[in-house]
Amino acid sequence: MSDKKTVVRARRSSKPAPTRTKGRESSDATSRFYYKGNRLKQLRAFVYTTRLGTLSRAAEALFLSQPSVSLQLKALEREMGMPLLERTRRRVTLTDAGEALYEMARPLVEGFENLDREFQKKTRGAQSGKLTVAAGSSTIQYLLPELVKAYRERYPSVQLQLANVTGKDGLALLRADDADIAIGSMLDVPNDIAWAPVYHYDPMLIMPPDHPLAAKSEIRLEDLSPYGLILPPQRLTTFRLVDMVFQQRHVPYTVAIEVGGWDVIKQYVAMGLGISIVTGICITEADREKLAVRNLRQYFPQRSYGVVMRKGKFLSPEARAFIDLIRPGLLTHRDYDESGHSER
Repeated sequence: MSDKKTVVRARRSSKPAPTRTKGRESSDATSRFYYKGNRLKQLRAFVYTTRLGTLSRAAEALFLSQPSVSLQLKALEREMGMPLLERTRRRVTLTDAGEALYEMARPLVEGFENLDREFQKKTRGAQSGKLTVAAGSSTIQYLLPELVKAYRERYPSVQLQLANVTGKDGLALLRADDADIAIGSMLDVPNDIAWAPVYHYDPMLIMPPDHPLAAKSEIRLEDLSPYGLILPPQRLTTFRLVDMVFQQRHVPYTVAIEVGGWDVIKQYVAMGLGISIVTGICITEADREKLAVRNLRQYFPQRSYGVVMRKGKFLSPEARAFIDLIRPGLLTHRDYDESGHSER
């Protein structure tokens, strides 16, 4: 009996006791193989975290716990073989490798998430659905009316929304996918944005018919110095262009009134409160009857208006139909579907 007990005790003592080191290795293996084989979940966690800036926001948007998102990101980094995100106290930022992966992963994730909806749209065409176009006040007032009328006649079931925003806010709507496309003018085109200029307008000097400059056959830039200008607010493109030209040519100028809206500016000019330099897009035949208009293209650059969209975004049939009204075949000549660097 004593010999058998000895053998039993010896067998029990031969099993190695669990250690903390083994526990850490087990946890490490768990994160290494967590969601392995389901690359889509990893990429969704990566894209949402990058777009929203924090793991907690990404987890909320994905209806997951924050630890689950963290494990997906760790698994993706291990499979890619390099760090993709730099985690700080406030938000996460992309490494160079993460930036490259984000450019490739974002259109894939967005395309997969919109697959059902886009399939239904493609099979029935631009017959229903929703289209949001971001544009500034002048574009909505002077450029879009005929386009909107034609679009509504052709696609009456599409819910069309025009977001009246400035250029900066329009880009924000595009990047947040709150607008399908934007129509407007651009001076600086970010790397993640595609822009196709379509319409071109000359800069125009407007003044009352009895203004001293109205009698001159040729107007020089220096001739404007004695008279106060009525211009849009400084944050808008027109003011920046006017200031740039005067500064480059070292010609002094005076701003009498800053006010938003081309109609208001034209009204104030007609009242004799100053002169203005406007874009030809806002000059109508009725304006020429009550204002003196002179072309200043020799001094100021043309303003181009066109289609603005985010690179890598999948355009719906509704958006493509609107663009085709602006210029048929416009999309076939440009790399709108290529990915671009995102300026966050």
